[in-house]
Amino acid sequence: MVGFPLLLIPLAVYNILIFLMPGVALTAPLLTLTLISGAAWSVTLSDFLLAAGILLLLLEIVKAARPGSRFVMDHLLSFVIFAAACAEFLLLPPFGTSTYFLLGLLTLVDFLGGLALRVRRGRLVARAPEVRSGARPVSQPPEQQSEAVVSSGPAPGEAASPVPSAASIAESVLMAPSKPISPGPQNGTGEGTAHDEAQPTSDGRLHS
Repeated sequence: MVGFPLLLIPLAVYNILIFLMPGVALTAPLLTLTLISGAAWSVTLSDFLLAAGILLLLLEIVKAARPGSRFVMDHLLSFVIFAAACAEFLLLPPFGTSTYFLLGLLTLVDFLGGLALRVRRGRLVARAPEVRSGARPVSQPPEQQSEAVVSSGPAPGEAASPVPSAASIAESVLMAPSKPISPGPQNGTGEGTAHDEAQPTSDGRLHS
């Protein structure tokens, strides 16, 4: 859907005042405000139209910057409005005022601003493939990362050597049987150690 040109509103109001309400003066004050300094500020109808045109220009720029906007139709409508305002300012005497000139200038800013945004967005779109194909490494998807982790482990035929824990080592030490201690020689009992067993004599006989 083509967006409605918002700057057409103040231009249309100006045309209505000129053609349908010729007795209304644009310089007549609508209201008077007293400022903190004590000065009296008179707001005229032309001031109101210019303020409304500036706010609508801001909305037009925001609308042109949104993604998916129809650049060709929006630029075409903006150019048509600017051309019509320029023709009325140059050809019709009631439109030869500073107020209408500034309103026409706002339509020109709208048209040129839309073109600048379009050129800027075209450059960003053209530079996007270059940024993607740069030296920046591309992160692998989680599935490939998990496959890489699995492949970095031991081969199926190789058994991983288990590392004994400290608890298993302490348990094996406690469960090991203690070595028997052989009794030493006792005085006066006549019992000896394993060294006191029968030994062969010089003639080949065993001597106990």
